[in-house]
Amino acid sequence: MSAPPAADLSKLRINRDDPPPAVKRALSRVLWLTAAAVLIIATVVIMGRRGAAIPVQTVVVAANSGGEGAAKGNGNVVVVANGYVVARTKAAVSAKIPGRLAQLNVSEGSSVQKGEVIARLDNADYAAAVGQAEAGLASAKATLIEAQSDRDQMQRDYVRVRDIHAQNPNLVSPQDVENADSRARQAGARFDAQSARVDAAAAALRVAQANLENTYVRAPFSGTVLRKEAEVGEVVAPSVGGGLTRGAVVTMADLATLEVEVDVNEAYIARVHSGQQARITLDAYPDTAFRGAVRQIIPTADRQRATVQVKVSILDRDPRILTEMGAKVEFLETPRAAAAGSAQPVERPRIIVPADAVRSENGRDVVWIVRDGRLQRRDVDAGPVSGNFREIRSGLAGGEQLLVGGIETPKEGQRVRPNNQ
Repeated sequence: MSAPPAADLSKLRINRDDPPPAVKRALSRVLWLTAAAVLIIATVVIMGRRGAAIPVQTVVVAANSGGEGAAKGNGNVVVVANGYVVARTKAAVSAKIPGRLAQLNVSEGSSVQKGEVIARLDNADYAAAVGQAEAGLASAKATLIEAQSDRDQMQRDYVRVRDIHAQNPNLVSPQDVENADSRARQAGARFDAQSARVDAAAAALRVAQANLENTYVRAPFSGTVLRKEAEVGEVVAPSVGGGLTRGAVVTMADLATLEVEVDVNEAYIARVHSGQQARITLDAYPDTAFRGAVRQIIPTADRQRATVQVKVSILDRDPRILTEMGAKVEFLETPRAAAAGSAQPVERPRIIVPADAVRSENGRDVVWIVRDGRLQRRDVDAGPVSGNFREIRSGLAGGEQLLVGGIETPKEGQRVRPNNQ
């Protein structure tokens, strides 16, 4: 039997340049992850260069807002202030005497007329006092009638004795005349005393009736009940003494006297005057404007806030207007008509911008203008804040778009996209 041929080992080679399969798979994963990371970084860079959506807002130019900036068509906005709707005639109605509330005739929203009974206290003892006073007065009047009759009789007796003595002094002595005169005078004094007692009894009756009337809580004026301050069974008093005692029964107001109280920055108060037209916008109805007029400027300033309170009457009555609603008031300046044949100088338009558009950098006021999708820094001279707005005295021409939010640290030339695009 022959042996198998020997293997030719000279043809065997070791390929040291070809990595093992496991290494190939790991290298492939690393390459894919690297490519994905590069793609993500490139996308972030591109998006960063494009810029995020930055909210901007067009500058409000009062002089160019003839149709939109005036209430019912006239005037330019010169000052803006925020405040609240209040009622000029408002009262917390309470009882004149302390007592337990026995009856309440109104609820929130009830309309009442002046003098109408709103509530009643427990008044059984006061009613009894009135009855007692009436009886005392009647008794005093009856006694007065008796005293009057006695006085008249004594007066007639005196006259008769006096006349007899005058005709025949022997029939009636002078002493009898004097006694008759004395009795007549005493009867007259008793009548006068009883008449005074009748007056005292009448006064006591009026006091009892007044106390009884004080148990009725009446409306001091015609208006609407805003809220109830007490319920039936609670003890009420003219002033709160603590514990379970209530001070007021109801709070009411005359809604026909609604007005807006605003605090105007003292730097702008010179632009506000009595009777000035205004436009009122409620926070609850931002799309509706109401006509107003300045009723009063309080003649004192708030030292802490550097403001002056101004009261603006609401000329457009609307049932939607409620007390304590937030409101914005735009004070208007009616343009003066030019005299015939006379040239009037052109006034510089007042530029009003949102307070958030003005930033302070290194002690200077600056705004960031959005132009062609990029930010531009502009130094301005801005007035104090008034109703979340500021006047730009110089630095803007009007109509620019200003950055008001969406970025903390804007940079010159940074690309942005307005939020309304």
